[in-house]
Amino acid sequence: MSPMEEFENEIKLLIIETLNLENVTPAAIEATAPLFVKGLGLDSIDALEIAMEIRKRYGVKTTADDAKNREIFASVRSLAAYVWHQSQAQRQP
Repeated sequence: MSPMEEFENEIKLLIIETLNLENVTPAAIEATAPLFVKGLGLDSIDALEIAMEIRKRYGVKTTADDAKNREIFASVRSLAAYVWHQSQAQRQP
């Protein structure tokens, strides 16, 4: 498993734990499936909770009015890539 696949799995666990998704395993969440409407069927409140947990765990901030939110939160893969790159950028001197 590549480092990015491992991080995608970590984001899946974060979503499951943050939203208290019972009977959902990381394996049941497809990395490229939509997070909202189809796929997991999340809503805007769920996105807010996930964003707050990401800020707490990784120090990566998103804002409600960011035009890229739809793209960032499109799937586990896009969310993991965003958080990965933002957290790496914060570590740069």
